[in-house]
Amino acid sequence: MSGMTKKVAVFDVLKEFLEKNKGEEDLVEYKVKDLLKELGLPVPKGIVMPRDQAARMPDLSDLAYPLVVKISSTKIASKSDVGGVKVGISDKNELKEAVIELLRFDNAEGVYVEEMAPPGLELIVGGMVDEQFGPVVMLGLGGIFVEFFRDVFFALAPLTKEEALSFVKRFKAFKLFEGYRGRPTLDLEMILQIIVVVSELMESSLIAEMDLNPVALYPKGAMILDAKMQLKKQKGIS
Repeated sequence: MSGMTKKVAVFDVLKEFLEKNKGEEDLVEYKVKDLLKELGLPVPKGIVMPRDQAARMPDLSDLAYPLVVKISSTKIASKSDVGGVKVGISDKNELKEAVIELLRFDNAEGVYVEEMAPPGLELIVGGMVDEQFGPVVMLGLGGIFVEFFRDVFFALAPLTKEEALSFVKRFKAFKLFEGYRGRPTLDLEMILQIIVVVSELMESSLIAEMDLNPVALYPKGAMILDAKMQLKKQKGIS
C-alpha cells in the first residue's frame, strides 16, 4: 500500500468515526480505542458496559483474567487521579465488587473492562495542533515517567516511516529500544507504525489533541493501554 493510499484510508476511517460521534468533543477511552483498532493499532481486548448494563453484569466470557476495570465518563479527565481504575481483577467476585464501586462515582456513565496487558517499556505518543506550527506529533517516556523525565520530542505531522525512524533516534531513551545492558531489543517497527498513524490523524486538523499514554512496548508488539482524544469543533467534514 502506498503512502498516499494509506493516508487517504486513515482520513476515511477518521471521517466515518467523526460522523458516528457527531457533536462530541472529549471522547471516552473505549471510543478512541475503537478508532485505533480499526486503523490496525494494538489495543487490549475489552468490553464497555453502560451503567444500565453494568448493573446486570453481562457475559464477559470472551475476556481472559486478570482484568482491568475503568470508570467511563466524559466528565472525568483522569481516571487514575480519582481512583477510577481497578487492576489485577482475578475472578467474577472481584469483578462485580470493582464494577459496583466504580458505579458509585459521580458522573459515572458506565465501566470499561479490559484484559490486563503485561508490563513493557511505557511510552507516550501524542499530538496537538500548535498555533504557530500546525499539526505536530510527540514521543516521550510514558506513564508516571513523563512527569519526571523531560525526554519528549515533537515533530511536524505527518511523518513517513523513514521520518519517524529519524524522529525516534533523537529520543534519549532510544538505547532502551536496542537492548540496553542485556535487556531484549524492543519492537521498533511497531512504535514507528503507531507514530505514523498518529501523525496522519493529526494531519487531518480535525483533532485538537491526542494522548496515547502509556503505550507498552515489548520485544514483539505493543499495547496502547490508555487513550484520550479531543476533537476540534467542526462546521462540517468534507
